[in-house]
Amino acid sequence: MKFDIYGRFQVEVRREHDGWSVYRSEQGKRCPLHDVVIPGQLAGDEIAIYLDDVFHEYAGLGQAVRRMPD
Repeated sequence: MKFDIYGRFQVEVRREHDGWSVYRSEQGKRCPLHDVVIPGQLAGDEIAIYLDDVFHEYAGLGQAVRRMPD
């Protein structure tokens, strides 16, 4: 799943080894974001809300984390 973080950058979240792995996507490459840990029991449809909690300091007025088409 890919997410746009307030129009500032994009992250990709993948289910790996019974947990979630988070990568920052930029210029055709992915870099792991080891400091962002998503609980393994979190459902896929809850991830945008979780990412909003994690990255809320980047938000501007009226901006949101949104899931991008796969």
